[in-house]
Amino acid sequence: MKKGSGTIVIPILFSVVIFTVWELLVFLLEIPEYLLPPPSTIFNELGTNFSILLGHMAMTMLAAVSGYLLANGIGFCAGVIFAHSKTIEKGIYPYAIALKTTPVIAMAPLLVLWFGTDLESKIATAALICFFPIIVNSVKGLTSVDRDSLDLFKSYSASKWQIFIKLRLRTSLPYVFSALKISTGLSVVGAVVGEFVGANVGIGYLILVSSYHLETATMFAAIMMSALGGVTFFTIVSLIEKKVIFWQRALETS
Repeated sequence: MKKGSGTIVIPILFSVVIFTVWELLVFLLEIPEYLLPPPSTIFNELGTNFSILLGHMAMTMLAAVSGYLLANGIGFCAGVIFAHSKTIEKGIYPYAIALKTTPVIAMAPLLVLWFGTDLESKIATAALICFFPIIVNSVKGLTSVDRDSLDLFKSYSASKWQIFIKLRLRTSLPYVFSALKISTGLSVVGAVVGEFVGANVGIGYLILVSSYHLETATMFAAIMMSALGGVTFFTIVSLIEKKVIFWQRALETS
């Protein structure tokens, strides 16, 4: 089996086994559908209401991607500033840690109060949860420059801008992309949490409404669509990483 095909076939085989066992357990133990529906019921719900689920997922992913781009753009700029100024880093970094340790569900009602129940509050919630990883990793990457390489640049009278673009930025890219991949899932979580608090569309809204009516199959279908969106987002960022830092893969395989 080729390496590329294995990454697809093996997860599919595991999924088949898991769903088969799940189906059998629900049938044999006679578990009520409102507690745990069998996969067949969930997939039937997915097929029947796919267009509706897709519409809700599209709104959730719009908020997630928008918040993701906003947080990582601002976070990387903050990381650049922190890497060049220890004073600013020491002054602001504790607030970033405090923001990270505050549960996003606790901040979501406040964000809805500030930005309303429209898309803006979901973007803010997604951005809030994505902000910390990019700051930490960008600072680490920008300051992990090889000393000999830095001395070589300085010996050729390279400017700070040249050192940043040709050395520090290049060195930081593996760290930055690690944060970008972590944030793909976090952004979806943030968007869904924002929809729990106040929304009239989106995966979080659909899960909440379905729970009120004990429509558990719809809840599971919505969760699966959310997971599909997150996995797709992660895959896209991973493919971009391979194209941008192609030399990293060559070093790992050498």
